[in-house]
Order: sequence, then C-alpha cells, then structure tokens
Amino acid sequence: MTDRAGTPAEPDPEPTPDPAPEPDREPGPRPEPDPGPAPVPDGDPGREPAPAGETGAGEPGNGETGAGEPETGAGGGAAGKPRRHWLRWTALGVSVVLLGAAGTGWWFYRKLDDNITTDTTAADELRRYEKERPAAVVAAAQNILLIGSDTRSGDGNREYGRDKGTQRSDTVILLHLAADESSATAVSIPRDLMVTIPSCAEGGGGRTREQWAQFNWSFEWGGTACTIRTVEKLTGIRIDHHMVIDFRGFKKMVDAVDGVEVCLKEPVDDADAKLKLPAGRQTLDGEQALGFVRARKSLGNGSDTDRMDRQQMFLGALVNKVQSNGVLLNPTKLYPVLDAATKSITTDPGLDSLRDLYDLARTMRSVPTEKVQFLTVPRRPYTYDANRDELVQPAASELFRQLREDRPVVVTKAEPDEGAEASSDGKPDDAESPAPGVTPTFTGRNAAEGVCS
Repeated sequence: MTDRAGTPAEPDPEPTPDPAPEPDREPGPRPEPDPGPAPVPDGDPGREPAPAGETGAGEPGNGETGAGEPETGAGGGAAGKPRRHWLRWTALGVSVVLLGAAGTGWWFYRKLDDNITTDTTAADELRRYEKERPAAVVAAAQNILLIGSDTRSGDGNREYGRDKGTQRSDTVILLHLAADESSATAVSIPRDLMVTIPSCAEGGGGRTREQWAQFNWSFEWGGTACTIRTVEKLTGIRIDHHMVIDFRGFKKMVDAVDGVEVCLKEPVDDADAKLKLPAGRQTLDGEQALGFVRARKSLGNGSDTDRMDRQQMFLGALVNKVQSNGVLLNPTKLYPVLDAATKSITTDPGLDSLRDLYDLARTMRSVPTEKVQFLTVPRRPYTYDANRDELVQPAASELFRQLREDRPVVVTKAEPDEGAEASSDGKPDDAESPAPGVTPTFTGRNAAEGVCS
C-alpha cells in the first residue's frame, strides 16, 4: 500500500501481545527478555504445559517465575532438559569410575598372580614316585613344607657369601593345618638330622644313590622334590604343597609389615650375620631380621637347635604382627605384603595362583593366634657324631602319627629352669620317651607369645 503522495505507506504496528493469562486460563507463550540457555538439540522431549493455576518455580497463581529462573512444570519444564543431561553425565561418570576400579583391581591381580614362580620340575619328579608316596589320611587337612633356601645367587643374596652354584635348605618347617581350621602346627626339622635320603634326580641329569646322610643335603643334591620325598619317608606324612623362599624374600616380607619386634637381653655384634643391635625391645627391619634368625655365634649357645628356637619365636611374632595390625583386612597394607610374598616364593602347581594363596591365608586367618604352634621334632645328638642329630623315639613317631591323623598336638613352653638337659655340645633333648599309652607333651611355643614374651 502507498500514501496519497505515492510513497510507500508505513507498515501497521506490531499487535500488542495479550496480557499475562489469569490463573484460571491456559498459559500461552510469552517473550522472554533474555535469550536464555542454548536451544536443546532436536529429539529431546519437550515439556508438558503446566497445570492450570501453577506456573512452576515462581509463586503460584501470578504467572511469573521466581528469581528470574525459567518456568518449570511438575513434569520437567525448561529445567528438565539440563537435569536429564546432568543425570546422564553422572551415570556415565559413575560407570567410568567403576570400570576403572575394576580394571585397576584386575591389573593388580594379574601382576601378583604373575609374580609367583611355579616349580614344575619337582611336580614331575614326584609324579614319577607316586606309588611309593604315603597316602593322605585326612583329606581336608593340609601339610605344607616350607623351605628356606641359603642360595647366594640372585640380587640381594650374594652379599651373604660366595655363590657356589648350589643351595641347601637353611630352614625346613612342616606346617600342618587342621581339617577343622582350629589349629596350625609348625614343626622344624633340624638341618643336621641324620636321615635316609632316597635316590634323587640331579640337576645335570644323573641320579644320586640312596644313602644315610644329614637332612639338608637332600635339597643340595636333588632340590625340592628330593627334600619332600625325604620328609615323607621320615614321617609317613603326605606333603600336599611346598614353598621355597630365599634370603631376599624373607627380608621383603618383614619390611612389608613394617618390621617385627624382638627383645634382646644383651647387645649383639655379629659380623658374619651382619647384625649389630643394642639390648632391649626394638623393631627389626628385613635386613636385621635375617641376621637375627641366621646368627649362631653371637646369640644363644651357638647350636643349630637354639637357632631353630629363635626362628620359631620370630615367625610367631611375624604371624602375630600380621593378624593384630589389620594387614589382612586393609588393602593398602595387604598389597605390599602380597607383592613381597608372591615375588619371593617358588611353589608347586597346586599353590601357584593368587586365589590358592588367598585360600591358604584365609585358613590361617581363621586359626586363633594362640593355636598357631611351633616346635622342633624330638631330637638329640647323634650317637656317632655329636655335631649331628638323631630322632628321639618313640616320641618322634608319636608326633608324626598325631599330625598324620590330624589329632591335636599338645605343646607347652619350657620354663627357663625346667628345660631339657643339655648335651655336651650344648644341644638339648627336646622330648623324653613317653610311657606306653601316654600321649607325649612337646616343648614349643605359640604365636601369641611372640619374641618378647
């Protein structure tokens, strides 16, 4: 349209918007003074109109929103869109965290599992002699042979002497776990005990002949399998599993639990054991602990029996430390212990996974500390060589029968003035022959006593 002069006419003004609806009317769209948030992409569900008489976030009935917020209805409204997005991102974040935690847990599991070394050579050798091995009497009970190797090979071991290419069992403990998980009995077998060592496979491919010799030669001649067969021949007890740990592994285990407490009546200065300590109560780290359990010249009477007693005391204190300070229930404390343990052991195929070790640890955790007992097989100086040992019979056979049949073993602590009479070389007799039909009581200790008791 044009005006009379022929020029274009001004456009009609924009229609005035309707006033805000009354509360009893259906609200209609009204312009916002602010552009508001960015438009939501297509496909997001729109909002339902607010019910009559309600306008959402503002005061009811006035048709306006409060504090400049966009209108929202009970069904979601304009704020429903960011809320849905917030929920989606929260769910996604939680999923990522859970997956990350699961992935980290799996990584730790695989790492610990891969740390364990499996001794397949021993398993093959034992299968060869399966027919001559003793049968298990109580299936649910477990007998595990713990072997401490004195090898000097490998990092962390050479400082204790020249690597001669051979190793002997510096410590051997037969650990019996009762079928009902009510007790654990650890029996030390003296390294100098005279025994029959069967014919065993040598590392070079040959075989040794059966012979009467001191016990720890079995490990040097034929390794773990030869030691297991020697123990089985000696005791009549079927060995279900075994673990071998060296100097380095022992030190790492002690360090992983932040040391173990001991008490010394006198100061110790032993260059051979690399041990120098003041008298009194103190906590030993891994290096000091190794010297403590290996020392012979500066602690006790210098005998191997006295050293075995000290080893038992220390292991009891270590068990007590692990069970008393929450290591087994605290992941931050448990992981270093598991890492040190799995890196340090060589075991049979039936105990070479983290799950297997966890089951073993669970069994040990269920045993009361005072029911974890340590003793040495009844022994005395060998008749033909006072520097060697022989079994005290029938006490030794009775002990082996009780373990074999999973019967309770009674262990009592010897009083300082009631200890067994010492022989000329300082090695005490650990038990006397019991009267016929009387169950012997063996001298030992439990883990609850520790080293400072």
